[in-house]
Amino acid sequence: MGRDDQLDASLLFSDDGNCKRSRRRRRSIALCFLFLAFSATTIAFFALRSDDDHQWELKSRHPIRNDDVVESKQAVVAADDGRCSEIGVSMLEKGGHAVDAAVATALCLGVVGPMSSGIGGGAFMVVRSSSEPGALAIDMRETAPAAASEDMYKGKAEAKLLGALAMATPGELAGLYAAWLRYGRLPWKALFEPTIELARGGFMVSPYLGLKIKANEEKIKADPGLTRVFAPNSTLLKYGDTCYNVELGNTLQAVAEQGPEALYNGLVGERLIEDVRRAGGILTVEDLRNYRARVTPALEANALGYKIFGMPPPSSGTVGLALVLNIFSSYRNRHAGEGPLGLHRLVEALKHMFAIRMNLGDPEFVDVSRTVTDMLSPSFAKRIRERIFDNTTFPPEYYLPRWSQLRDEGTSHFCVVDSERNAVSMTSSVNYPFGGGVLSPSTGIILNNEMDDFSIPSEVSSPDELPPSPSNFIRPNKRPLSSMTPIIVLKDNELVGVLGGSGGMDIIPAVTQVFLNHFILKMEPLAAIQSPRVYHRLIPNIAYYENWTVIDGEHIELSGERQQFLRERGHQLEAKAGGAICQLVVQNITKLGRKVKNSNGMLTGVSDPRKGGWPAAV
Repeated sequence: MGRDDQLDASLLFSDDGNCKRSRRRRRSIALCFLFLAFSATTIAFFALRSDDDHQWELKSRHPIRNDDVVESKQAVVAADDGRCSEIGVSMLEKGGHAVDAAVATALCLGVVGPMSSGIGGGAFMVVRSSSEPGALAIDMRETAPAAASEDMYKGKAEAKLLGALAMATPGELAGLYAAWLRYGRLPWKALFEPTIELARGGFMVSPYLGLKIKANEEKIKADPGLTRVFAPNSTLLKYGDTCYNVELGNTLQAVAEQGPEALYNGLVGERLIEDVRRAGGILTVEDLRNYRARVTPALEANALGYKIFGMPPPSSGTVGLALVLNIFSSYRNRHAGEGPLGLHRLVEALKHMFAIRMNLGDPEFVDVSRTVTDMLSPSFAKRIRERIFDNTTFPPEYYLPRWSQLRDEGTSHFCVVDSERNAVSMTSSVNYPFGGGVLSPSTGIILNNEMDDFSIPSEVSSPDELPPSPSNFIRPNKRPLSSMTPIIVLKDNELVGVLGGSGGMDIIPAVTQVFLNHFILKMEPLAAIQSPRVYHRLIPNIAYYENWTVIDGEHIELSGERQQFLRERGHQLEAKAGGAICQLVVQNITKLGRKVKNSNGMLTGVSDPRKGGWPAAV
């Protein structure tokens, strides 16, 4: 299972033995029979042919596994569905760049994990090339249609969440193509072949997808397109069933052959728009034609001795992470994050961060430079730390929130590091599970409901009982605020980590905790991911702690000692059977405690057991 399955109980977020490892993690007889039963429908997944008739295969890797960690000196992909990790690695084995693997992995996730991502949504990608300084940020976030306005949901608030009117212009394909144009080595078409076969030939429903199908039964059965794919013959698909989306496979085939123009200026796009308009949406062909991915230098943050590359706004993830890390740095004590006290300090830092981040928005529409500067500033963090007390917490108004919170949902994340130590961290989303609850019948594309990530002035009240943020109001072609936090981590200008998470508003707290666990508290990568987490949203004034049995049977629960410590400081606690899902790849660049120059270190890739994925390695 890995080099250190036991969590160190002396470290922050450790579990004092309550994070119980299931010993039934290896392949069971039942899984073997399940694999045999589906061999006829999955055989194509193991042997596909590319343009030059060169056969590739997944080298006896099984479609369902329970391994959370891999090690390699060559290359690693960690995604929240292991089949997509395998497909990404297959591109690296062909000589592809990390971006080639990223494109193939993203496409795969959009097919086998359609509740979370897909080409009908958007994403953020951070790329670090080993031959270039800095890193690149590729913003493929969805944009509001040209006909959108800040009052468009007045009197019909539900339409902001459900239905085609909730759809923003999708950006994922445009961003993937922009990244591939710059870094790709393999043919564009080759990156699509495995996923096209999965869509057309069928793929096994994973445990996580099965749970999401069941939980969203009403949404699925309300839409003919979703019903056809996920409830054929009026019966909901479940774990182990075979799922087909032939129309999506045909769409991907067209994009593979024609490039993204097939969607943005071609027949696929025209068919998509027809379906959207028929379902009541306002997206137009012109919206698709006018979409552009933003390619900029990555946002750079420095904290606790590490250089972090991430996304600028409209992502609030990198600046939110940086603010919390700089608060810990201001203690000037390397033990500041340890133990129950470190957990209390984390919760307080998160509450301050969430109060501040709602001043952010799309920088092409609002000036967010002051907020970004503050959130990256060590001196600003120090002033906040002076308002954190080790013996108490405070009601929400103490943290000076001005605006109601963005409560985004969903998402999928993966990390890639190749043999040259090029790295990609990418988070993608259709927002809520199965987006707005509409699947385009003619294209197989699930429509995002990303318009729900905008603030609207017509809100009478919010869960926060605070006014909506004007910085995040709807404007045509504007991108909504996001919690997505894909990052690449360097130490002494050497790659040491790639990290990110999925899970909406819980992403920033989860990524922060994994970062602290591994890079500061020196947990092994697997333990850093598995360790129980806490979450806070400022309002309601509740500290949520993990207490749930995850996909692979493992039980994750914050220890009673830590719960009691927080209660003694005035925190109101509530158990949470859920949370964000993180993926992590780290590189050990030292040997016997000394840095090894001009030598690739050992890569360790970890997939979060909370979703049931697994990493893969060359």
